[in-house]
Amino acid sequence: MIGMNLFTRFRSFQTNIVLAFVLVILMTILIMSVTSYYLSRDSVKTNTQAYTLELVKQVNQNIKSYVNGMKYMSSLVANNRSVQQYLSTESFESLREEKKQKDTVSDFLEAMFISRSDIASINIFGSDDKFISGRKDFELNPNFEIKSMKWYKDAIAANGADVVSSSHVQPIIKGRYPWVVSLSRELLSHDGTQKLGVFLVDLNFNVLSDMLKDIKLGDRGYVFIIDSSGKIVYHPQQQLIYSNLKSELIDNVLANTSGTFTSDEGSRSRIYSIQDSDFGWKIIGVSYVNELVANQQNMRSSFILLGIICIVIAIMISVLLTQRISQPIKMLEHHMKEVEKGNFDIHVPVPRTIEIGRLARTFNIMVGKIKELMTQAISDQEQKRKSEIKALQSQINPHFLYNTLDSIIWMAESYKAKEITIMTSALAKLLRSSISKGEELVQISTEVEHITSYLKIQKMRYSNKMDYLVEISESLRDYLSIKLILQPIVENAIYHGIKKKRGSGWIMIRSEETESDILLIVEDNGYGMDNEKCKSLLHPSTIRSGSRGGVGVRNVHERLQLYFGTQYGLSYTSELGVGTVVTIRFPKVL
Repeated sequence: MIGMNLFTRFRSFQTNIVLAFVLVILMTILIMSVTSYYLSRDSVKTNTQAYTLELVKQVNQNIKSYVNGMKYMSSLVANNRSVQQYLSTESFESLREEKKQKDTVSDFLEAMFISRSDIASINIFGSDDKFISGRKDFELNPNFEIKSMKWYKDAIAANGADVVSSSHVQPIIKGRYPWVVSLSRELLSHDGTQKLGVFLVDLNFNVLSDMLKDIKLGDRGYVFIIDSSGKIVYHPQQQLIYSNLKSELIDNVLANTSGTFTSDEGSRSRIYSIQDSDFGWKIIGVSYVNELVANQQNMRSSFILLGIICIVIAIMISVLLTQRISQPIKMLEHHMKEVEKGNFDIHVPVPRTIEIGRLARTFNIMVGKIKELMTQAISDQEQKRKSEIKALQSQINPHFLYNTLDSIIWMAESYKAKEITIMTSALAKLLRSSISKGEELVQISTEVEHITSYLKIQKMRYSNKMDYLVEISESLRDYLSIKLILQPIVENAIYHGIKKKRGSGWIMIRSEETESDILLIVEDNGYGMDNEKCKSLLHPSTIRSGSRGGVGVRNVHERLQLYFGTQYGLSYTSELGVGTVVTIRFPKVL
């Protein structure tokens, strides 16, 4: 039963509209959410890449300013007259003169050394093993050959151009092993024909590290620097790189100029943003894809939550809208059910909705027409019923009347004055009750009087053939019944039961009652009927047009149902050779 109710509700107009609205809104929200999610994801990725590139460019500018400062120093040294004179002089007039020129160059280098706190050392190495430092207390480390150092070789190979090295330990000064980034430059004479030596300035690596260590790209992103050969200049996890506990896609970075690429490392995939510098370094920003995915998860959750809220609101709005739409239809359905029950005195209010308003107006017109037709049909049926009553009332068989009069004549010839009086009186009462007043409902006492007169005449006609007994409770005689309901049944009992029986028979008319109904029972011991004929007696298709008795019985049954309802009327029980019992049921009406 519960499943059937759910199925019925699922098939309802309102439910279908709600489902249609929700489906359309759900599909719209789903499409918009998915589209917005992917657009937002791509936007976040694009913005992240753009931000990383911009940050890398800014780092590049900051480093460039430091490198340019170092280049500026190298240009000052390369063009300084004292440096040129000291390095180009092969022999001095005296040691004093040599010392004087060396001190001049040394003071010049010391001035530059003091001006920059980020400089670890500043030195000049002459081609003839001359050495001048910005710190007079610095001594060369005898364990290292200067000309074998990479920065020295790169400077010679660059032929006067500035060369910036990667980060490394600088061991050339005795007792000092700082981690530095070096700028070296071969010093040439003004005319470029003479190689005078190499200028070296070492920048403390801590300066570069302090500049880059606080740069964060997400929770785990970072910036690192490589030189043109792919050697690490700076990395926040440099020790892990050197110990092979961490690796970078150096080959991929070298293969790309400025731009981005994404590594294919599954859940550890990284986005590399690369910026080339004009001094041979590459500055690379690294972002982790799964951090973007974490943001995507937040976006996805936000979109799902927003979608659920929108769906709930949409369902509420859909229910309200469908209630507004379906309410007139439900009201129309309610009125239809009232009409189905037989109530035609209703009028459906016409709603503002055009289509439903048309249905309501059409329904009102239809109900009015049906009511009109029903009234006409009832009127016609009433006229027909009255005509049948009149026909029944006129159905005092001429043959019965002829036989009654013939019996009276026979009695007169036999001088049976008392019997003549009784029969004539009974016939007069019978005729009077049949044609008097034309009223449809009469008291049961009147109906009893009528059937008693009828039975008296029949008794006198069939004195040796039949007998009768009428026992109607006095408490029921004032109730009303339809006129002429007993005569057709008694007539059937005589002509189709008693006359066909061998020997004499009897007819008994008695009464019973319930709280609301009256039962008049006509019982005879006549010929009887089989079950098939008994069941079909009241069916109109089984009544022959020439059978007056059948028409009368059917007439009584229909009149009772027409007056009092289909639960009332006649019922037959019979047994062949035993007799028949007819029960007449109608309500108590005063």
